[in-house]
Amino acid sequence: MKEDIEKILIQEVEIKEKTEEIGKQMTQEYKDSFPLVIGVLKGAMPFMADLTRAIDAHLEIDFMDVSSYGNKMVSSGEVKIVKDLDSSVKGRDIIIVEDIIDSGLTLNYLVSLFHHRQANSVKIVTLLDKPEGRKADVVPDIAGFTVPDEFVVGYGLDYAERYRNLPYIGILKPEIYRGS
Repeated sequence: MKEDIEKILIQEVEIKEKTEEIGKQMTQEYKDSFPLVIGVLKGAMPFMADLTRAIDAHLEIDFMDVSSYGNKMVSSGEVKIVKDLDSSVKGRDIIIVEDIIDSGLTLNYLVSLFHHRQANSVKIVTLLDKPEGRKADVVPDIAGFTVPDEFVVGYGLDYAERYRNLPYIGILKPEIYRGS
């Protein structure tokens, strides 16, 4: 698995430090409220688990599985809800947690959806922001790291459901994904 990684972009310790920093920032912002923190499956799961433990405030957790990729490497442009929320967003402060913002299509859809469902506020927190090639006008409220336009995997990010369990963010060797 490690032999498929061209270069480690962000080390495990850097992810941990940045996650704790974001957690402290969110603690200050939400210490007097009860936000609904929504993880976008599957990729956001490791970041969300670590982030919510770093927030010293009451919060509710829920998950959505939404995709504009299917099994492809490039977004199809069509967003599909695979698993909807169990909680109501009406009147709530919403924090969407993502692993990466790439095309922005999924997040653009979710922000619109939550406003339509009458959320009080919607904020976007992402571990990684990849602004090159953005197709939707989406800007995260909090971004851990800005990454180049490379195929990154690890810490929740995958290629063909592989590499999610790497403890760091790495650039996948092109021969791995160009052959499929």
